[in-house]
Amino acid sequence: MNRKEFLKRLGMLTVGASLIGVDMNAMASEATAEAPAAAGDVKAGSKTHPDLDFDVRPLKAATNRAITAIIIGAGSRGTTYGKYALQFPDTMKIVGVADANNFRKKRTAKAHNIPVENCFNDWTDVFEREKFADAVIIATPDNLHYEPCMKALAMGYDVLLEKPAAQTEKECKDILAQAKKYNRIVAICHVLRYAPYFIAMREAVHSGLIGDLVSIQHMEPIQYAHMAHSYVRGKWRDSKQTTPIILAKSCHDLDIIRWIVDKPCIQIAAEGTLMHFKAENAPQGAPARCTDGCPHEATCPYSAIDIYVRRKRHLGVFDLPDKKDEAAIMEKIRTTMFGRCVYKCDNDQPDHYVTTMLFEGGVTASFTMDAFTPWGGRRTRIMGTLGYIEGDGKKFTLYTFRDNKKRVWHKNVAEMAEYKHAGHGGGDHALARDFVEAVASQDPAKLSSTIDASIESHVIGFKAEKSRKSMKKVKI
Repeated sequence: MNRKEFLKRLGMLTVGASLIGVDMNAMASEATAEAPAAAGDVKAGSKTHPDLDFDVRPLKAATNRAITAIIIGAGSRGTTYGKYALQFPDTMKIVGVADANNFRKKRTAKAHNIPVENCFNDWTDVFEREKFADAVIIATPDNLHYEPCMKALAMGYDVLLEKPAAQTEKECKDILAQAKKYNRIVAICHVLRYAPYFIAMREAVHSGLIGDLVSIQHMEPIQYAHMAHSYVRGKWRDSKQTTPIILAKSCHDLDIIRWIVDKPCIQIAAEGTLMHFKAENAPQGAPARCTDGCPHEATCPYSAIDIYVRRKRHLGVFDLPDKKDEAAIMEKIRTTMFGRCVYKCDNDQPDHYVTTMLFEGGVTASFTMDAFTPWGGRRTRIMGTLGYIEGDGKKFTLYTFRDNKKRVWHKNVAEMAEYKHAGHGGGDHALARDFVEAVASQDPAKLSSTIDASIESHVIGFKAEKSRKSMKKVKI
């Protein structure tokens, strides 16, 4: 492909935004703009209408003891849940860590004062010891979820398990059966269920304000640099080594849709392909790595030099002592998979994916996952017989037809003292709170996302992938 054709293709990627009825600039500004005031709206200066002012629970677990936990996989997600223990040390204490990466293992051990005898190089080493904690937090790569989870349950541990639960539908169902066999608690990290934004949205739907639920449109914009980092160059690029992108990236979203509908999904259809990040779309003269003198580096939005060195995004994978050290970052992209040309990787994950779902009772839902957006987050539209909800991941507006009123939910959760840096709109640490309470009381009902509910939404994802590959509707 020559330079002119390459730039033309990049420009065409924005056309997809027109399919949802807005241009890119308008939609980006719309995400932060307040709806104009009208009769029945919230008062000027206020953010949340009284009808939508649902409680936001404190993050500190209501328990009379600190549970103990072992982190298996001390990367980004394991560290996130470990931070809950640092914020609320009288509710959870991290007493062990296992990670093959020595830097991450030492960092975690230092943060939690873990004795050297409780620091392990491999997850299997943890289970060679007698049980020495209440729970394990499994935040390993996708292909290392199933075995440690099954072993932990057999040894009597409760488990906080990063999503997706496992690589196959059978393995997911095995985990469900194992949890029931040993009467253990398993919380799958469907963190969006625990975010105040989505809790309020679900409460609004079930309050009756919009009448009977009819349909949902939900979109996950991955964001172009995130797609390149994680699903083209990165650890989740190969669906066979990890999981299909509908699960690796979007099982959160299938779970949220199922949770809001609150009825079983009975049929699904899916479409999606790897359209752009392929060798035939490489611009003329592009080398294998962005650092090898690529003539298009200055204009390519997927340039590793631009994403990592200039913009300093997604640097957590490099385990850098100083994330401002550009020479160290440059060395990483010269020598790791993250410096490869996006058109010359061994990736197979679709860069766009659309599903339609039919639920018991006739409710329908559509879900779109797309790489080619300038922002991440979620966008949701919910249609009811008496009203409509539209949200951008931070705020939502509820419209009622008969009185022509608008009601806004907009609580700046990130500015609440406890919720600062809690991740996923507060969902990360709210999940940790509920997991602590469930383990301390041995009551799985403390969890919004029980193991049964989580495995059900995983099955929806596996059926979606079956539909995409077969090009047929699939019964669930």
